[in-house]
Amino acid sequence: MSQYDVVIIGAGPGGYVAAIHASQSGLKTAIVEREPTERLGGTCLLRGCIPTKAMLHTADMLEAMKKSEAIGIDVESAELSMEKMHAYKAKVVKKNAGGVQYLMKKNEVDVHFGHGRLAGKGKVSVEDKDGESTTLEAKNIILATGSTCFHLPFIDMEPARVMDSDRVLELEEVPEHLVVIGAGAVGTEFASVFLRYGSKVTLIEMMDRVLPGEDEEVSAAAEKSFKKQGMDVLTSSKVTDVDASDEGVKLVVETEGDSTTIEASHLLVAAGRKPATADIGAEGTNIEIDDRGVIEVDEYGRTGEEGVYAIGDITGTIWLAHLASREGILAVDHIAGKDPRPINYNLVPMCTYCSPEVASVGLTEAQAKEEGYDVQVGTFPFSAIGKAAILNKTEGFVKIVSETKYDELLGLHIIGPKATELITEGTLAMELESTVAELLQTVHPHPTLAEAVAEAAHATLGHPIHI
Repeated sequence: MSQYDVVIIGAGPGGYVAAIHASQSGLKTAIVEREPTERLGGTCLLRGCIPTKAMLHTADMLEAMKKSEAIGIDVESAELSMEKMHAYKAKVVKKNAGGVQYLMKKNEVDVHFGHGRLAGKGKVSVEDKDGESTTLEAKNIILATGSTCFHLPFIDMEPARVMDSDRVLELEEVPEHLVVIGAGAVGTEFASVFLRYGSKVTLIEMMDRVLPGEDEEVSAAAEKSFKKQGMDVLTSSKVTDVDASDEGVKLVVETEGDSTTIEASHLLVAAGRKPATADIGAEGTNIEIDDRGVIEVDEYGRTGEEGVYAIGDITGTIWLAHLASREGILAVDHIAGKDPRPINYNLVPMCTYCSPEVASVGLTEAQAKEEGYDVQVGTFPFSAIGKAAILNKTEGFVKIVSETKYDELLGLHIIGPKATELITEGTLAMELESTVAELLQTVHPHPTLAEAVAEAAHATLGHPIHI
């Protein structure tokens, strides 16, 4: 029986980062991964963040080439090859998965492939693909089993033309008409991909706006942009029936009491994800799992079972890869007795890689008002930024939410070019408890997109410069 200080079940961005950090902290560490292809990286690397963003990059380049005449480049034709796109995507995934494998070896983390389950106090059983079991003994265990696609119960997912976010990654042809259920991050990203690949796209959202977790102004701007690009967007709408065949998909959609039928070639169900906690050996332990499959943890990731932690999508926090990594580090630091500071979940950046990109951190304007702040807001459009004009990407804006008494920066919201890169400035500023004045006093280089953040700070204090 192998003995470890820490055994981690799940090798996604939460699990493998925790494993590296544990080993670097002087703890003998093992990681268990059940991926059938025996690759590390989890959903994010193999079927989520990385391949999706590769597809989005192809869409970005295709769009840029079609618009290249505007910046002085004549291109006779720009055509998508799904075969070559998939080869590029696979190459990116292979490189990253190999990198994680290398990091395990470099940091002397033992890797066990198979289905990991809790097997009594301080024990993890690993069942390999041949059904053989090995038991690992651990002083501490970190559960990092991630999440899987959530399927709506009334939709049969068997037909080939009905897909979730895993299956759509392997689609060999460009759909003639793709209907996407769910206008959150996953839905809007794939809608943006296939719209630019050449599909007719219909995006359906049950809430009254797309990207409902974002600031209302940002949601409105995103919906306006999607429609301008040619996407059909139905909000306050729900699908009540789906009939799929080898020829296509027929959906019944109810919008504010009115029922319509939509016929399409393909359907993508992007209505969310669910925790992968169904078969982790939690029975007979003190681990509390609610009806959704979410594990209850404290501020350090500890479950109700002594020596067992849980991180990432199986907990009730925000389901983001970068947060899972941070939770993994926090759990390891607690195990190692470093007295770590708990995560401030209000300062976790949200990123959606649709076109235009959307990113945010902190409170929306509505949330700030609900919490009783005397709110002051400033916005600045990318259309007035020189670098945005150079890039031929002038859509969108930066919005700052602050309060008047102490000039505290409460939230930063961005829609536009490189929003997911620019958001880090706001994340760091809020982590350091910066004021809007301090953000304004920070010298921003010219010409850059980041100038829009400084200009928004000027606008917040009532004196915008370039508009």
